[in-house]
Amino acid sequence: MNITVCIKQVPGTSEVEIDEKTGNLIREGIDTKMNPYDLYAIETAMKIKENNSAKINVISMGPPQAVEVIQEAYMMGADNGYLLTDKKFAGADVLATSYALSQGINKMDNYNLIICGKMTTDGDTAQVGPEIAEFLNIPHVANVKKIIDINSNSITVEMDMPKTVEIQEVKLPCLITVEKEIHQPRLPSFKLKLATAKRKVNNITFKDLDDSNPENFGLDGSPTQVLDVFPPTSDRVNERWKGTGKELGERISKKLKKLKFVKDN
Repeated sequence: MNITVCIKQVPGTSEVEIDEKTGNLIREGIDTKMNPYDLYAIETAMKIKENNSAKINVISMGPPQAVEVIQEAYMMGADNGYLLTDKKFAGADVLATSYALSQGINKMDNYNLIICGKMTTDGDTAQVGPEIAEFLNIPHVANVKKIIDINSNSITVEMDMPKTVEIQEVKLPCLITVEKEIHQPRLPSFKLKLATAKRKVNNITFKDLDDSNPENFGLDGSPTQVLDVFPPTSDRVNERWKGTGKELGERISKKLKKLKFVKDN
């Protein structure tokens, strides 16, 4: 069985500046990390591998430095990594990102199962996984919190829906997006770090894809445009009070009443 896991490098801080012209995050010069939800996707793949004969491939789309998250995936047990990188992919919205990833996946090994995290922390759309499946013309299931069974023909999963928990059997190949509840991610292994230090990361660029039309990628291929993006303002005020327990208690009581957190009887 071949498992493909989609991962992404995201900002490691919420203090990120916005490009006023494009509406995109300015990622240069900031701390980065693997998207937290993708750790659950990798762990899910590893659990399947432990109980079945499987190979895990990871793919990420981003600038050259995104190779770091692929190397981290190697330290968690992934077998092969692919970086989809090209300036023509820059500025992609959800649709263009999903399309580029689907094109990249088609250039990798054949897959039986694609696993994505629920969403990314720098986008919060939870749409990329399902859209990849649509472009690949394969079935997909979102909000997976448990894998009940998997065999050479299908996978049976438990989905955490808004008002119900549903069980669905899906034919392979297919794509699933997983919730945080599915497994606790393992820590990267120092032993695997040493063993995979020289392992190759395969680059996939625009010229490698089957679709050679640049208008389908990046900003040109993005039908949605950001009208306005701004960092949230904070109205938090810190105060330090001194006094006896009785004085502070009375002061806190008055403050809570003033803020209308409690009623004044």
